[in-house]
Amino acid sequence: MHRAEATKGRRLKLFQTYDSPFPTRVRLLLYAKGIEAEIIQPPGFHASTETKEEYLKVNPIGRVPTLVLDDGRALPESEVICEYLEDAYPEPSLRPADSWSRARMRLLSRICDFYVVMAMVPLFTFSARSRRHWEPAAIEAAIDKLSEALAYLDDFIGEDGYAVGHGLTQADGAIAPQLVLANEWIPELFGTRAPLDGLPRLAAYWRAIQTDPLAARLIAETRDAIAERKAAAQAAAAARR
Repeated sequence: MHRAEATKGRRLKLFQTYDSPFPTRVRLLLYAKGIEAEIIQPPGFHASTETKEEYLKVNPIGRVPTLVLDDGRALPESEVICEYLEDAYPEPSLRPADSWSRARMRLLSRICDFYVVMAMVPLFTFSARSRRHWEPAAIEAAIDKLSEALAYLDDFIGEDGYAVGHGLTQADGAIAPQLVLANEWIPELFGTRAPLDGLPRLAAYWRAIQTDPLAARLIAETRDAIAERKAAAQAAAAARR
């Protein structure tokens, strides 16, 4: 039996949050492949006063996303989930056909995870603090590291409107939400320069990828989630006054 047929009719569950970039790459595959899944935002994330106790029973690592199959088996880690979905639901594929392009796809995703995200970690930390506890020199240093990491993407990004080749791949699901954070959220929050300045290939990619309907949907979901989180933080601050 074809794998897609074997899994037809399953009701998957995706535990995730919309403002985290990692579940976004999983949602790209769900949308592109027409896979139905229940989206669940677990308690205990961000500024929530709830604990992760219940979610830890699903995923003891305690991070999002987690994909739960209809038989209760749970699979964490976004890249692993994407590989599973590609194997279980092979059509349409979001992996390039040739081995070199697949390697480039995985390279771009890896640059996102190991360089771009790690450069943003200090900025995430400062964003959770009140402004009087910000350290301008440390923030500027983090912006420099982020620019360096984005330059790696600029070196390897495709030039045909997508990360690799002429259509959406898993790499676009990794890169697009990171660029919402890096090129929009960070400059607005910290009042810093736009990180894509001086990165023409990546800037061209960013303009082009927003015209793809599925990528645009993911980008809009990320922007909306960031706006909701900002509004909630402002409301909480106002309540404390």
